[in-house]
Amino acid sequence: MSTPPELPGEDFFIDEVRREGLLEPPGTEAAPHDLTGRVELSFTVESGGDAPPTSRSVRVPPGVTVFDSASWNGIAIDSTCGGHGTCHKCRVRIEGPSPISRHDVRTFSRDQLDQGWRLACLVQATRDLTVDVPPLTTRPKAATVGVGRQVILRPALQKRYVELDEPSLADQRTDLDRLLEAIDDLAPTADLHVLRRLPGVLREGDFKVTAVIVDETLVEVEPGDTTGERLAIAFDLGTTTVVATLLDVTTGTPLAVASMLNRQQPFGGDVITRISATMLDPRALERLQVAAAQTLSDLAAQVCAEAGVDPCRVYEVAVAGNATMTALALGIDPEPLGIAPFVMSTSQPPSVLAADLGLDLHPRARAYLFPALGAYVGGDIVAGMLATGMDRDKRTRLFIDVGTNCEIVLSDGERILATAAPAGPAFEGGAIRCGMRAADGAIEVVKLDPTGEGTVGLSVIGDTEPRGLCGSGLVDAVSELVRVGLLDASGRFVPEETAAELAPALADRLTKIGEERVFVLHRPYPDCKTDECVVLSQRDVRELQFAKAAISTGWSLLLEELGLEHLDVQQVLLAGSFGSYLSPASAVRIGLVPKLPVLRIVSAGNVAGEGAKMALLSVRERAGARTLLEEVTYVELSDRTDFNDRFVEQLSF
Repeated sequence: MSTPPELPGEDFFIDEVRREGLLEPPGTEAAPHDLTGRVELSFTVESGGDAPPTSRSVRVPPGVTVFDSASWNGIAIDSTCGGHGTCHKCRVRIEGPSPISRHDVRTFSRDQLDQGWRLACLVQATRDLTVDVPPLTTRPKAATVGVGRQVILRPALQKRYVELDEPSLADQRTDLDRLLEAIDDLAPTADLHVLRRLPGVLREGDFKVTAVIVDETLVEVEPGDTTGERLAIAFDLGTTTVVATLLDVTTGTPLAVASMLNRQQPFGGDVITRISATMLDPRALERLQVAAAQTLSDLAAQVCAEAGVDPCRVYEVAVAGNATMTALALGIDPEPLGIAPFVMSTSQPPSVLAADLGLDLHPRARAYLFPALGAYVGGDIVAGMLATGMDRDKRTRLFIDVGTNCEIVLSDGERILATAAPAGPAFEGGAIRCGMRAADGAIEVVKLDPTGEGTVGLSVIGDTEPRGLCGSGLVDAVSELVRVGLLDASGRFVPEETAAELAPALADRLTKIGEERVFVLHRPYPDCKTDECVVLSQRDVRELQFAKAAISTGWSLLLEELGLEHLDVQQVLLAGSFGSYLSPASAVRIGLVPKLPVLRIVSAGNVAGEGAKMALLSVRERAGARTLLEEVTYVELSDRTDFNDRFVEQLSF
C-alpha cells in the first residue's frame, strides 16, 4: 500500500488550491499572516464509544482550511460535499476566537457559536488552533445481504491434493512437470512466486502437496492436504458504505460479514465531488486510492478475524463497485467520467492481484472486478442485475438502486434498458438541515397522528435519543406530511390557519427558524429552542422533491422507450442499503416509484454484494456478467431535449 503524499512545500500558495464556493465571512477576516512557515493544528478526535479520544498535532501551510488540514493528515471529519461549504456536516469546535460565516449562522445556534462550533471547511488556519472533532460514524446501518439466486458451484478457485513419486536417477522430471502431470483435469501455468517455493514445499511435504489454482494460474503449492480451505472475499465497494463477505467457496457458505464507511468520505459524499477533488488537487487521486485500499484492507482483516482464519488462506476477491469507485481503487484518473461525454478507461477491468488493491491476503490472490455498462451504470449494477436475474425473468421488472446517483434498469422480459439519474445527496442525509447517515440516533421511520394528542411516532436507530434524520426517515416524514395535508402537492407547507383546520393537534409543530418554515419532529425537552430540535425544513422538502423527480423522470422515460404504462410493471426492486429500509407505501405516496400495490415492491437489499458472491462461486456467472454488457441498452438522459420538462412535471407530490 502506498503512503500518503507529502504536504505542499514552503513555496505553497493558498490561492492556487482554494476551494470553490467558500465565502469570506464579511467583517470577520482573520488577522493577516505573512504566509511563511507553518501553523500548528492540535486535533482531538472523539471516539464515540468507550474508547478515549485520540489527539494529534499537524503542521500545515497558513491559509489552508481546517477540513483540508485534517484530510491531508488522515483525520476524518464528516462531510458529504467534500469540503465545499454546502453540506454543513463538517462540524468542529475551535478553542479561542474564530471568524463566523453566514453558513455557520445557518448551521449553529447562538450558544453553539459562542462555544466555538464552526464548519471546518470555512475556517482558515492562519494561526495555531486547537480543534475538537466529533466522532465520525464509521459503521452506518447497511444492508449486508440481498436478493440472490441459487448457482451451480463452479468456482475459479480450485485445489487439488496430489501424492507424487519422489525424483530418482531414473526419473529426473522437473518439480513443476511432476506436479502438473499429476493434475490431470486442469492445465494451469505457474509464475515465479510458485517456482521459488516449489522445491522447498515438495520436500517439506514429502511430495504430498495441495496445488492452489485460480482460473488458469497455479498461485500456490502447500504441504499436505489443505483442500478443505478454499476462501474468498466478496466486496460491495459502495460510495458511502463498503461491505465484505468471507466465503467458503467449497460450499458457498458465508463465514463472516462486515461493513464500514468508505474512508474516501472526507473527499465528498458522491462520485462527482470525488472526481472534482482529483481535478482540483493532483495529489487527491493517490490519497483516494490509499483511502479505498485502507477500507478494503480493514474489512478483510475484520472478516478473517471474525471467522478465525489466516488471511493468507484467502486466494481470491471479487469487487462490485460503480465506475468511479473502481477507477479510484485502481488508481485510474476518473476525470473523463465527470465531464461530457463521460467516457470510461475500460468497461472490463483486467484481473489484478488483490495486493494491487492494498489487500494483505495471499501474496498471489487474484481480484475480479465487475464490468460496467457506462460511466454511471457501473459494475455494482451489473452485479445487481446478475443477482436478481434481470435477464432471466419474463416479467416486466423495474430495478432501482437509490442513492446519490440513482441507477435504473427496466426489463419487459425481452429487452433491458438502463439509465442513471442524478438524485443528489438527500438520501444520504446530505444538504438536509438535520440530515445524517443511518447510524445510532437517526430517525428512520416517522408516523403522524393528526387526531387526539397529535402524536409523532418515531423509530430511531439504536433506540437512542433522536439526533437527526436519515434518508428513509426523510421520505417517511414528507410522505406523512403529505398524507395529513400539512404539505400541499407543490411541496409547500400549508398556511398556519389551514394547518389548524386540517391537523389541529400537529399545527403547533409547524413553525419557523429565522424566515424558513419547519416542522418539528422531536424536541429534546419541552421548552427547547426550535433551532436545537430535530426538524424538517422547507428546504429539505425541496431537496427531496428534486431527488425524487430525477428518479421518477428516469423510470418514466424508460417505460416510454418500451411502450409501457406504469401499471404494466409487475415488480419493483429497491436495491441498496437505502432501498432496504425505505417504506414502499411512502415511496409510492411521494411518487418515488410507480403507483402500484405495495406487494409488487420488493426491498432487494445488497444485491451488488450478492452478485459479487456469485462471481466467486461460479465462473459461469462471470460469463453472465459479461453477457449483460451486450444485452442491456444504455439510455442517456442528459441529452434528452424533453428531460427538463419531464423533470418539472415530476416535482409535485
